[in-house]
Amino acid sequence: MYCLNLLRIALELACHNHVYEDIASKFFEHFLSIAGAINGAGEDRIGLWDETDQFYYDHLNLPNGDNLALKIQSIVGLLPLFAVETLEPEMLNALPDFSRRMEWFLEHRPKAAGLISNWQIAGLGNRRLLSLLRGHRVKALLSRMLDETQFLSERGVRSLSKVHAHQPFHFRTDGETYDVTYWPAESRSRLFGGNSNWRGPVWMPLNYLIIESLQKFHYYYGDDFKVECPVGSGKFLTILDVSRELGRRLSNLFLKGPDGQRAALKYHPKLAGDPHFKDYLLFHEYFDGDTGRGLGASHQTGWTGIIARLLQPRKNPGKV
Repeated sequence: MYCLNLLRIALELACHNHVYEDIASKFFEHFLSIAGAINGAGEDRIGLWDETDQFYYDHLNLPNGDNLALKIQSIVGLLPLFAVETLEPEMLNALPDFSRRMEWFLEHRPKAAGLISNWQIAGLGNRRLLSLLRGHRVKALLSRMLDETQFLSERGVRSLSKVHAHQPFHFRTDGETYDVTYWPAESRSRLFGGNSNWRGPVWMPLNYLIIESLQKFHYYYGDDFKVECPVGSGKFLTILDVSRELGRRLSNLFLKGPDGQRAALKYHPKLAGDPHFKDYLLFHEYFDGDTGRGLGASHQTGWTGIIARLLQPRKNPGKV
């Protein structure tokens, strides 16, 4: 994602000064190198993608040389969605040196090019896609993310799949056992400080990045690319509509429900219902993965305030 963001910046600058085409090419090559590390390049390199589970897992390299996949269904496995960028045909036509460099990789480094999206195939509006994922992997990740028994909650995407509530992950080494269990609210271990938890709650920044990435994918694939949302409902949505649905669910943290209360504030009767306080919102650090209750610091406007962007009407929601 970092490489693609800087690639985009370099391309914008190159439209005014062609010297930046070389910089854009550099970040394109870095993007391919990182894709090789993540997706696996070469006979001796193990990628993070699990073909059986259709998911990305962390790997642990042991001192004896063994490589062990830690099969924890966490939001880490969804992060490859963030590495996505679309390129307009007008931009590629205006930057011939960069375009030639891309074509050179396609011809001389086909294995590296095969690790990412088929950027040579035009999509909606003749746009090109640079992504860590091809279409089938996008759908595979979304099938987990949009499953309400796994990542999808009524108020956003959880940081850990709810499947670990009844199937904890166990790691045994040197006679010790370490567990990862679904904790939707505060951490149950003092080891992490008690007020910060990535094992189940909803975190606003990552949810926003998911929404933004889905919009970019839709900008390339268009309305023909549809996924079931939520999984098991029989209802198929475009990727853009999925992003809107996630935005709606996140908005439910702050908007009043049928009972006239806001999910994020229900933990405190005065904040939830008192006529003098109920309309003064707090921007919590993270939120209960089941109830939406506000948790952690209550003044995290720096990232939870991004909810304002999701509530703001968009004139052209398909354009990122």
